Parts: sequence; C-alpha cells; structure tokens
Amino acid sequence: MKFLDLFGRLKSVVIGMIHVKALPGTPLGCMKMSQITEEACREAAIYRDAGVDGVIIENMHDIPYSFSVGPEVCTCMTAVCTAVRSICPSLPLGVQILSSANQEALAVALASGLDFIRAEGFVFSHVADEGFLNACAGGLLRYRKQIGAEHVQIFTDIKKKHSSHALTSDVSIEETARAAEFFLSDGLVITGTATGVQADPWELRDVSQSVKIPVLIGSGVTYDNIERYMDANGMIIGSHFKEGGHWANAVDPAQVKRFMGKRRDLLK
Repeated sequence: MKFLDLFGRLKSVVIGMIHVKALPGTPLGCMKMSQITEEACREAAIYRDAGVDGVIIENMHDIPYSFSVGPEVCTCMTAVCTAVRSICPSLPLGVQILSSANQEALAVALASGLDFIRAEGFVFSHVADEGFLNACAGGLLRYRKQIGAEHVQIFTDIKKKHSSHALTSDVSIEETARAAEFFLSDGLVITGTATGVQADPWELRDVSQSVKIPVLIGSGVTYDNIERYMDANGMIIGSHFKEGGHWANAVDPAQVKRFMGKRRDLLK
C-alpha cells in the first residue's frame, strides 16, 4: 500500500500543518518572500524535531480565497515547499493550495519534490464559502498522469468543511467515500464543519468500514480527544499545534511535543 510505503505505518499517522503566511498579491500579504519562507522553515523544523510523521503546507492566510489562483501563488508556494523540503529531506511532505487549486498543487508538489497533495472537490459538487465547486477527479488524475507525477498521492476531502452539501443531501458520507475510492483517490479526509472543529468519530468508523483506502481526520484532533481518532490512518493537525489553539498563530513546540508524547503512549 502506498500509504504504508510513505509513512511507515498504517494507523495514527500525525501530519503537522504549516499555514504559510499571506502570499504576495493576496489581501493580507505584507511580508517579503524571504520572511515567509523563513517562518515556514522554522515551523517545519519544530515538527521534524518533535517526531511528527509528515507535514503539509497550505496557503490558508490567503483569505478570501479564489478559484482563480494566479501564477504568483504557484511560484511562491513552490519556493516555500522547496525550502521546507531542504529542512526535512526525508519527512513525507504534502501541499494544499486554496481554493481547490488541485492541479496547481500537483505541479508544485512535482517541482518541489513533495509526496502528496490534499484536494478539494474530488467527487460530487457542493457549495463552498468561495462559491460553487464541481468535481475534478477525471481531470486531476489525467493531469497527474500527463506531468509524470503518479508518485504524488492525492488525499481527498469528502463532505468538506466550510461548505453546504444540500445538493448531495441524499448521498451519505459512506456513498461519497465509495465514489472517491472508485475514482482512484489515494486516501479520504473527513472533517468537522469548520477549521478546528472536531470530526465525528462515528463517521470515521462508518467510512473506514465502507472503503479499503486510508481514511484521515482533517480537523479537530487535540490532546484531549486523540483517543477517539487513533483508529484513523492519519490525523492532519493544525489549530491544536498553534499557540492558543488558533490556526493563525505560530506553531507551539511544547504543544506538539506534548501531543506526540501522548500518541506514543497510546501506541504502546
């Protein structure tokens, strides 16, 4: 299994989140690229030293998000991801580019030597806070093939946070998971309703029983509730690793080490 080959384990993989500072050209952008890259590398080193299993890099400070991602965002994310790779030469690394810039993320991953991307809108359509998002699996996997990036795994959100799923209210999360598996997703991501909001442990159970591909938790895992999610193949953690538990703050080294210590104890 590709997931096992990448992370060396099939359960309770911890992936730390780097929220890259607002990039040039975005409404909140005010830092030089050298500063943005330095901060991302500082946080990558914290995760590396704390023993996380992987890191994902995301441009979450680029609010409000747009479906039209400019070349400057892809170029800047490539620079940041390449720098983080130099800090973590052997750690599994991934990237997500908001909003739903999944082909762009694949190109950045290929250029930067990363291992996976997180993709929105893989199957079915939904209404996100950015607007209407259509399914992309067919075009995305063909693009991956065309650019020779088949080694880059694609982990796909289902029933994604910050979105209305009224259009597909008659399609259960289990059916959505099976559709994504059928369309060759490398792994599924389950979230709560918003950043930092806990995912439903029952959904983890039901989805895991419905598919044979890895299932990751994409929001809301903390030191206090990690026991509920230990059966997940992976946990993507951002807010809980930040100062004060807020996604926009800097990574707190003590918080990461404390969490990883508990994860190690639970695995014994």
